[in-house]
Amino acid sequence: MARADKAAAVAELAEEFRSSQGAVLTEYRGLTVAQLAELRAKLGQVATYAVVKNTLTKIAAREAGVDAFEDLLVGPSAIAFVKGDPVEAARSLRDFAKAHPTLVIKGGVLDGAPLAPAELSRLADLESREVLLAKLAGAMKASLSGAAALFQAPLAQAVRTLDALRAKVEQETGAAQAAPGTDGDDAGPDGDDPGTGTDGAGTAETESSPVVAEAGSKTAPDDAAPETDRND
Repeated sequence: MARADKAAAVAELAEEFRSSQGAVLTEYRGLTVAQLAELRAKLGQVATYAVVKNTLTKIAAREAGVDAFEDLLVGPSAIAFVKGDPVEAARSLRDFAKAHPTLVIKGGVLDGAPLAPAELSRLADLESREVLLAKLAGAMKASLSGAAALFQAPLAQAVRTLDALRAKVEQETGAAQAAPGTDGDDAGPDGDDPGTGTDGAGTAETESSPVVAEAGSKTAPDDAAPETDRND
């Protein structure tokens, strides 16, 4: 391979590392061309599967800041560059390796963190992103429903309490308006209310009535008891 071609290959691989969520290094020794095509079809849109040259891949990985494959790039190597759901990519590789034991999963990297084969296997056991999002949405919906019920109960109780208070105030207001002594029939000799020294409306302020200023022990003139010593 010419120097320019090598440089172009390194640049392309480095860009693949940078633009991918993760990468899984495999050894494909013993797989046929048809089996490699089958693997690519299983990966679908979640990952691209490319046969690579070890030396150029080491250089490209260093340029991209990936050091997880430094000691693993030996033998016939191919890398699955993850473009979609990492769980689906790991599951497709694991299932294909079970059906074709000649495919060896050597390691991987996800969001910059290295993954051992056992960790990739555990990743493959997780539920897909869509299932997890659906469960999360269901949990959030249940939480929101519970919160709505929690807020709705005190609010209804507050409304009932306000209605009861309003009815009580209206009842007391009606009773006060219907009580005797509020019109001019029970007023004093000058039309004043005997208990307050106000006029018939009974709305004069306290500071304008000397009768109210006293301790309230004096009774109204019309209701005063007769003085026995005066007649004697």
